Amino acid sequence: MDQFQTVVRERRSANKFLKGIKIPRQDFETIFEDLSNAPSCFNLQHAHYYVGESEEVLAQLYEASNNQYKVLTSSATIIVTGDKDAYKKASEIFEASKFLKIIDEEEYDNMINAINGLYEYGGEAFQHDEAIRNASISSMLFLLLAKNIGWDSCPMIYFDQDKVRNIFDIPENEIPVLMITMGKMDNTSVRVRGYRKPQNEYVKFK
Repeated sequence: MDQFQTVVRERRSANKFLKGIKIPRQDFETIFEDLSNAPSCFNLQHAHYYVGESEEVLAQLYEASNNQYKVLTSSATIIVTGDKDAYKKASEIFEASKFLKIIDEEEYDNMINAINGLYEYGGEAFQHDEAIRNASISSMLFLLLAKNIGWDSCPMIYFDQDKVRNIFDIPENEIPVLMITMGKMDNTSVRVRGYRKPQNEYVKFK
């Protein structure tokens, strides 16, 4: 079994962490450096990450999570957001490609027009869904990258969006998609992995 398979199979959603363990800033920098390679629609990079590390912020996030103990014991709790307005920054992203002559002026104009056309035609509902889709893709890679360097995590959806907005001053154009707790798993809380569907229940070839 190669290293990637090991990471995939050993990653678990931690229900409880060992308290008092600090995640080195260098580990976060390593994760976020690699995370920049996550796929996103038109390379718009919709996902944003807000990292809570201090006792004060973790206590606030604990309350915002409706008092879920894993938040209180985590080394860090992260809020992942998706930017509904990511498409409005397309010109900034593709300007660099034009400058490096990866694309020419015509290709640049066609790309910007295609992006604006898609997101504006789809309207608010499409922009909302795209923010969630792309932030979710990014989040899964975050979980794997964290596990790859020895950190456990748990993705969570049960939290008060308004409270986390206030804690991190999250702008209105960003949707809080996931709360991720992170640290070293307390192995006394590990359970046998639950039932997994066989392939024939979720895969169809035609």
